[in-house]
Amino acid sequence: MSTVSIGGLSKRYGATVALDDLDLELGTGVTGFLGPNGAGKTTLLRALATALAADRGRLRLLGLDPAVSGQRTELRRRIGYLPQSPGLYPQFTAYQLLDYVAVLKELTDGRRRRAEVRRVLDEVELTDRAGTKVRKLSGGMRQRLALAQALLGEPQLLILDEPTVGLDPEQRMLFRSLISRLGERRTVLLSTHQTEDVGALCERVVVMNSGRAVFDGSPRELIAVADGRVWLSTTAPSGSRAYWRNADGLYRTLGDQPEGARPGQPSLEDGYLLLLGASARMGAQR
Repeated sequence: MSTVSIGGLSKRYGATVALDDLDLELGTGVTGFLGPNGAGKTTLLRALATALAADRGRLRLLGLDPAVSGQRTELRRRIGYLPQSPGLYPQFTAYQLLDYVAVLKELTDGRRRRAEVRRVLDEVELTDRAGTKVRKLSGGMRQRLALAQALLGEPQLLILDEPTVGLDPEQRMLFRSLISRLGERRTVLLSTHQTEDVGALCERVVVMNSGRAVFDGSPRELIAVADGRVWLSTTAPSGSRAYWRNADGLYRTLGDQPEGARPGQPSLEDGYLLLLGASARMGAQR
């Protein structure tokens, strides 16, 4: 069952097309959005968070129409949104910031609000930093605090734009554990440049390029895009720029087989890179 329905969604910034007649149906679970800078990921997530109006097209989120004022207000109560560059008041403590955001989310009952603030601090393991001013938190802690504000009110639709920026490996593991639990009972939309996060978390991945969805499937299906297109050799291939030297001292090439190379095991990143190359060539031919 779809909780997010997108039909013919389009958005332009002057001559730049950010969303190009996009159609998607999304349901419960964690969906990852991959794509290069300028692919339209952030514009799409802002539209889904009701922070931006599209030029044309249809949106239905949790059965509600954000174009209708009353439904948009109700929808905002049920959405959690972590923008790409969250604004956090540096003079507030972590607790004060979350309490302020909870008031904005209409958690007006004081006892319930305080319990909710404590709950999300615990979720992101910042309980011991509740009294610390935001400006004194590390970059990773500020990112976890930004995630905590998105979790206030137990949102049914969670929209996360580059949520793992600044997180160290231990914090990234915490994030993955939390998001995988949340995705069991609600819709989580995750935009990232980190293919390893998508591979670890997402049942579904959408690759965007030039405002379009050029791939929509499972991580396994995206890996399959690179089947028979990954090669390993002991010498650098000639006539190709799509290669690098890996930790084993072998040259890893994407695309056509170099002379003397043997097949390599494809990864999610390989499939993504090869897909983008193919979609770029198709776009140039249109």
